[in-house]
Amino acid sequence: MAKKEVKTNAMRILDTMKIPYKHHEYECKEFVDGIQIADSLGQSHEKVFKTLVTIGADHNYYVFVLPIEKELDFKKCAKSVGVKNVEMIPVKDINKVTGYIRGGTTSIGMKKQYVTRVAIEAKEQDTIYVSGGRIGSQLELAPDDLLKADKGEYADITRN
Repeated sequence: MAKKEVKTNAMRILDTMKIPYKHHEYECKEFVDGIQIADSLGQSHEKVFKTLVTIGADHNYYVFVLPIEKELDFKKCAKSVGVKNVEMIPVKDINKVTGYIRGGTTSIGMKKQYVTRVAIEAKEQDTIYVSGGRIGSQLELAPDDLLKADKGEYADITRN
């Protein structure tokens, strides 16, 4: 008998919203970074995105989704959400803020709905890969569908 797929919160939300996606699993004994994940899935680095969480000068949290090889441009990020500045939250706070763990954070289905920006580079791809909500799980979906699910907007948020 086939093993039943265990759905993550992100997958359940996509199912409820009737947003199509493909679920990809990979072996991961210890999370290193998104590049390791892309390589284990045999995917180009341009298609695999990471989710980073920041805190703004206004003490609100902001979520940014960007290609794994890129870095946030904090000035562009702050401008995109209308605050003076943003900075990364401490790793120890990821679970408390998002409900997810480092390496398994996705912009879909966090504890609260935070303002979310997806890098404009996502528009260049038919589909992108984002975390499925736990280590060892990736979701492949259309970038516009990610925006529907995380109520995000495209923005120029990466360093050139």
